[in-house]
Amino acid sequence: MKVSVIIPMYNAEKYLSVCLESILIQTLQDFEVIIVDDCSTDTSPAIAESYLEKFGGRLKIITTPENTGSGAVPRNVGLENARGKYVFFMDNDDFLIDDALATLYNFAEEYQAEVLYMGMHFSCDEELVPADLTFCHCPNNSMAGKTLFEPENMSIRLEKFFKTYFWWAPWSKFFRRDFLIDNNIIFPAMTISDDIIQTFKVICLAKKLYQVSPTLYVYRQDKKSLSNRERSPEQEIIFWLNPLISGLEYLDELISRLEFFKANPLKGLQVLHFFANIHFDHMKDAIKALPDDEVYKIFQREFSKAKSTQPALIAYLLFVTNTYRNELFKK
Repeated sequence: MKVSVIIPMYNAEKYLSVCLESILIQTLQDFEVIIVDDCSTDTSPAIAESYLEKFGGRLKIITTPENTGSGAVPRNVGLENARGKYVFFMDNDDFLIDDALATLYNFAEEYQAEVLYMGMHFSCDEELVPADLTFCHCPNNSMAGKTLFEPENMSIRLEKFFKTYFWWAPWSKFFRRDFLIDNNIIFPAMTISDDIIQTFKVICLAKKLYQVSPTLYVYRQDKKSLSNRERSPEQEIIFWLNPLISGLEYLDELISRLEFFKANPLKGLQVLHFFANIHFDHMKDAIKALPDDEVYKIFQREFSKAKSTQPALIAYLLFVTNTYRNELFKK
């Protein structure tokens, strides 16, 4: 089998049919679809089941034992059950251009790629079947329009990562399955930011990583997504602080194992800084909205819940305290 399309699903009744129909009409038909239902409470499981016959044995539906709160665990479950030579992770409300899988598969085969990266995509609003699509590309993508590329070395890849050249959305990449399995590249069990860590690991470990220029994927802008929901200042701090705590530990573990970072320790610190900077930027307004002692209590409580010595986090926060002091405690 050529391609496994993995779709984490949760309460996707509005858009799931559009997503699945776009896969049915693919010009490449040697694929399987694995839907991993994260305990949906709407009619999306029934909708998925209604497509079993249409896919003629190429659709598998798996349900997680309990809701995990993000797409990370469902994607990992899908990968464990995949049989295709290549793996593609879709979101349950997005859809594909009709030759997307064929284009990705043919590029990957021609260049024996471990990873293909799509630096460009279409976006649409919440209209069920959009009349117009907007062309978009990843921020700072200076390679837009070029057929493909292979970064020369780790330093260049990291520089592009820090400049958000590589967008971390799972659907922006097309993977050879054995590359993911052999390198144990999975999504950390986090509610958010798991895709940043997965992308970082891919960039560090892939020997053949290429960009493809055709625009093949349609991303639906969801104003109700997890990161866009309204929260109180305390809830906002906790929402971004928890993935900061666990994410820095994941990153530190990987950095400590790779020879490049042993030889270039400051590069490892840059990675931690980049990851933490993202989360502090999201917490910034919430921190300024609360008294200092309340913020301290929230941090203290969440660090205690982590039940870890958190050496990477402690080292990083000591390093960055002075950087953020004026911004975070400004009245």
